[in-house]
Amino acid sequence: EKVKDSMRVLLPVLLSKSHDSYDKIRAILLYIFSTNGTTQENLDKLIQNVQIESDSDMIRNWKYLDVPVISSFVAQQHKYVRRDRSKEETFQLSRWTPVIKDVMEDAIENKLDSKDWPYCSRCPPTWNGSGAI
Repeated sequence: EKVKDSMRVLLPVLLSKSHDSYDKIRAILLYIFSTNGTTQENLDKLIQNVQIESDSDMIRNWKYLDVPVISSFVAQQHKYVRRDRSKEETFQLSRWTPVIKDVMEDAIENKLDSKDWPYCSRCPPTWNGSGAI
């Protein structure tokens, strides 16, 4: 069952004296993973209230593994726009189409944005896509 208000479930665990600091860090990380990041203010409040300032680098260093610890509008702006595949035929057990399929189709059709894909060079205007391998 999906948790509707994760902060309501998280706070009793964080404020409990029976849990050690590493368990509290794990709980904060689970919260961050489930919400795809949190605000800087919220993270600072959590770290301060739980009193794990000395171990806060264990949480903040996840950003070096491309985990969105701090979510911001700028980070959400670079998400890849998905194609509408609702009318395509699918197999009975198919649930979703990976993003890489959209990216590869856009690369073949020469539609990738050069800001997001700087290493993908533009094809000549006379190229019609028939040379793709």
